[in-house]
Amino acid sequence: MSSAAQKKSRRRSTRTGRRHPLATVALIAIGLLFTGGAYALFNSTSSGTEAVAASQDQVDRGSKLFSANCATCHGMNLQGTSAGPSLLGVGAAAVDFQVGTGRMPLQNTGPQAPEKPAQFTTEDTAALAAYVASIAPGPGLPEAEYLDGGGDATHGAELFRINCAMCHNVAGAGGALTEGKYAPSLTGVSAKHIYEAMVTGPQNMPVFNDANLTPEDKRDIITSLKYLEDNPSPGGIELGNLGPVAEGLFLWIFGLGTIVALTVWLTARSN
Repeated sequence: MSSAAQKKSRRRSTRTGRRHPLATVALIAIGLLFTGGAYALFNSTSSGTEAVAASQDQVDRGSKLFSANCATCHGMNLQGTSAGPSLLGVGAAAVDFQVGTGRMPLQNTGPQAPEKPAQFTTEDTAALAAYVASIAPGPGLPEAEYLDGGGDATHGAELFRINCAMCHNVAGAGGALTEGKYAPSLTGVSAKHIYEAMVTGPQNMPVFNDANLTPEDKRDIITSLKYLEDNPSPGGIELGNLGPVAEGLFLWIFGLGTIVALTVWLTARSN
């Protein structure tokens, strides 16, 4: 074969193996498409935004309940009014907490909504939560595995002291805040409502999403609080678990008062 023929053959093979200029762009687009699809799939299955799909009947029932009981303050489209905040994006967890603990509907205005007997049944509360969640996504109801109290109580107590004790007291007894507000006692509060409070941040409470405290961390905190409820104080009378201030007052009022009374009694007998 002549040298000219060899050069022509090499040029032909080079042209045959050369990629199209748009091949790189197509590969990048395909990679982004698969990456985005995989992320969306993972996010929808693991974020817990709405773990259980509500039935249309439940959503319709919640819509009627909302229109009759909540729309005056929160607006017909959940957009909020001057009397109440928007509910867009609060999710089922916030509704279940506020309605399930009786804080909503609000009876009168004040520094914060107090806990009171719930005005809706469990079924009606679930319907309201399903309706609000159907309008805009938000934190969903917690899964049962995080509410069973089977976590690490020691780790949970450490997390509670770091993140919660400054307001709720180290034993969860609650405490006063500014301007008439307060952190409520956590004694007797259901595990479900404790979890929902952490992910929604009601009243003056900050939001502890899964980036701050993982679901396992929240489970540990709930475990530690339930452990305190189920086990008596090793130091005797708890005095409301309010700490050294309450103990000091008890000592000065009753302890010192008993000593003074005993002294007066002994002096009266000697006279």
